[in-house]
Amino acid sequence: MTAKTAPARDWLKALPRDRLLGEFSLWSADLANLERDVARTEPFVDLYHIDVADGRFAPSFLFFADQVARIRALTTKPLHVHLMVEGDIVLEQIRQFAEAGADLITVHAENGTVTGEALALIKQLGVEAGIVLRLETPVEALKPWLNDVAFITLLGTAIGVKGQGLSDEACPRLLAARRLLQDAGREDVRLAADGGIRETTVPKLRAAGAETVVLGSLAFGDPDLKARTGWLHGLPVAEAAQ
Repeated sequence: MTAKTAPARDWLKALPRDRLLGEFSLWSADLANLERDVARTEPFVDLYHIDVADGRFAPSFLFFADQVARIRALTTKPLHVHLMVEGDIVLEQIRQFAEAGADLITVHAENGTVTGEALALIKQLGVEAGIVLRLETPVEALKPWLNDVAFITLLGTAIGVKGQGLSDEACPRLLAARRLLQDAGREDVRLAADGGIRETTVPKLRAAGAETVVLGSLAFGDPDLKARTGWLHGLPVAEAAQ
């Protein structure tokens, strides 16, 4: 097993609740200079977001386990691995990325009948478990999994394609997910927004109940990350999340 650094065991509970979290997507880093970009962003990031795609469930091919193991050795910040893969390989992918050092692994509800087994395996391997919904999937698809996850991500754009604008459905979907969590008594679950993240959209997503946003170029393309994270943290706590 690769020697690694890691956050504290209770890292997810320890993340602040009184401000918006900054989850930086390494897909938007300089992929030829990941070590440099991790070092530059580490003082400002709450957790790193690592997209994994198989070219089938999502149109791209992204990050593999050996890369994640290398990233794990570079930082003590939590690593969130988002598996955009078909259900027939998701269990093996979970094993590989848990071994590589993921602290949070999220799988798609659209993986179907294997989803429950996938979430159970993640937790069995000592990793935090989460669920993701594609934009076209009804928010009600979260219901079977609310007691099995610590993290929910709602995509605000079509899956696996960079540079898209935020869907008009993204904010209403966050509000609906927050209501489901309140009704289930699971307000401890973190709610994240991924896709269409711009300076003009982040305040809207926050107001709709997002506790975390997945920043790509908004983080890695900003030369003044201190100012960027100051702006992010200063956005008011959403009434929906109180």
